[in-house]
Amino acid sequence: MTPETIEAYGVRLRPNRLTDLPDTAAACADPLTQRFLPGLPDPYTEESARWWITEGAPAAWAGGGAAYVIADPATDRLIGAAGLSHPVAERGQAEIGYWVAPWARGRGVATAAVRALAEAAFATGTVRLELLTQEENGPSQRVALAAGFRHEGVRRSAGQGRHGRHDLAVWVRLADDPPGPTARLLPDLPEGRLTDGVVTLRRVGPEDAEALYRLHSLPEVVANRVPPVAPDRASIERRCRLAESRWLAGLSADFAILDAATGAVAGGCALMYDEPATGQGMLGYSLLPEARGRGLTTRAVRLVAGWAFDVGLARLWAGTRAENVASQRVLDKVGFRREGLLRGRLPGPDGTRYDSLVFGLLPDDRTT
Repeated sequence: MTPETIEAYGVRLRPNRLTDLPDTAAACADPLTQRFLPGLPDPYTEESARWWITEGAPAAWAGGGAAYVIADPATDRLIGAAGLSHPVAERGQAEIGYWVAPWARGRGVATAAVRALAEAAFATGTVRLELLTQEENGPSQRVALAAGFRHEGVRRSAGQGRHGRHDLAVWVRLADDPPGPTARLLPDLPEGRLTDGVVTLRRVGPEDAEALYRLHSLPEVVANRVPPVAPDRASIERRCRLAESRWLAGLSADFAILDAATGAVAGGCALMYDEPATGQGMLGYSLLPEARGRGLTTRAVRLVAGWAFDVGLARLWAGTRAENVASQRVLDKVGFRREGLLRGRLPGPDGTRYDSLVFGLLPDDRTT
């Protein structure tokens, strides 16, 4: 590519200029920019911005990449940056990256810039673009989906942060992929929640770590985990931080169950999309002791099942240990049917194995 101005989708991509120096410094010193771009100097000063404009950006172009300012077409003021890096000529591959200035966020700037730059790259011979994000960076992954990228997996410990290495989620778009946003397997909840007036479900977030750690540390809940081992707090905190990423990737929908009257977390319910090719998902759920005995679990499972079928799943299944009668009652009330016994399916303590009862639900099976 050559450093020519691109105008598309309501943004302008143009080369860096020294007049961008104050805005570049202010945007790159922003805490959110610093958090998700740990390779930036810290502190980021006007001298840092000068080096980028006079040396860093020209080097990116000279190395076969690209380094654009995202500018507001009406004023030409910098509102972000987008570029291509790590080109692999023999594969026709490059990595696309971007950031948006604090004063321009929430306007679709990143999506517009990524779409424009991707199309320009494909028009000049690139056949595969990779977009790598920290797994906790939900907004960036939403940009990837909106710009037509598809989730391809996770590169373990591929990122170098200020406090150690971290995994990176991989999103990819090919030159011959269809235009437009990527269809999501698991869309967002309507207005961010499901509710029947008694129980409310929303996506798990970092704020739920304490309640879910307490829940999953209970002996009766540990006994039904796979494997039946109590989690450490770090693993629960990570689960809560990555819940949005896994939802966006179509891997699982992790719900916090709330008492609608108080807003307190009552438990958790997870839908794992274990067989997208067949439209099958697996349900799991558990409730804190103080919330039990009021039918909240049944209400929560009924809500999740209804949403799952509404967004395109064709079949749900759940498994329980034979002695877990309470869980089986929940499934029966929702309309699940017992389908069989899988002998020795579940790992137990000290090398033992447990049988698993399997229950299935089709859309027409549901009770009210």
